[in-house]
Amino acid sequence: VHLEESGGDLVQPGGSLTLSCTASELTFYDHDMGWAREVPDVGFEWLSAIYTDGRTYYSDSVKGRFTISKDNAKNTLYLQMTNLKPEDTAVYSCATVDADLTDPICMSPRSGALCYDYAGRGTRVTVSS
Repeated sequence: VHLEESGGDLVQPGGSLTLSCTASELTFYDHDMGWAREVPDVGFEWLSAIYTDGRTYYSDSVKGRFTISKDNAKNTLYLQMTNLKPEDTAVYSCATVDADLTDPICMSPRSGALCYDYAGRGTRVTVSS
């Protein structure tokens, strides 16, 4: 399985950006998928997920600002990010969701990486003026 993210960039505070994720040997229509970000010395923070039944999940840190979606025909996962803040600066990865993201293990950035089977290498988002 190979997941590849794209769309990361340098953006000013308050700006918007859309990330994309494509996959090989994995189809999004039958997998729960999510977006997470990794920050040095913080860990792997789950941000959002979209489940096969259509439900979505957002962490408190991005709720109301980020939107997850997918195009099954294109086998592409998206993360629309608005009102970006400097603290959103990180490497953003898409990943399979293989655990309950509301479980304390997944909610903690120190152990969040335990909650996926596959993840991409990430795309860097820098929010700075």
